Amino acid sequence: MDSAPGSTAGRRGPDWPVAAGVYGVLFIAGVVQGIIGSFQYSRVPKPVPVAALACCAAILLTCLLAAWALRSVSGALLPGIGWIIAAFVLSMPVASGSVIITATTPGKWFLYGGTLSVVAAVIASFAALASGPHRGPNPGSRPRSG
Repeated sequence: MDSAPGSTAGRRGPDWPVAAGVYGVLFIAGVVQGIIGSFQYSRVPKPVPVAALACCAAILLTCLLAAWALRSVSGALLPGIGWIIAAFVLSMPVASGSVIITATTPGKWFLYGGTLSVVAAVIASFAALASGPHRGPNPGSRPRSG
């Protein structure tokens, strides 16, 4: 069935609402991870901050998987920015003097290790996309010989 010129049959709508939704969900996922981690980073009372390291591994994995799924560095950047905003806002003291993320070893590992995890994921996604397979010109656009 042919469509008349100018008709919208077979056309897709704009992709920006879907992309905005995906990036918004990734940002919110990072915020949620930052909030949960801010309250759970010191859960395991051991000399090694296992829970803080697990939170760092979780945000690293989230950023890497998001970058891989979207094939874009911004896939790693958005959950990372959400995590950093949530974690650092919750690490600031309030007027009453209470602090959620304390200046203990697990707190430092959570904040600084998580930030380094986000940076590592963004750098890794840059490197993976830069070294990925490069697509040549569209085969249909090549001039035919003969």
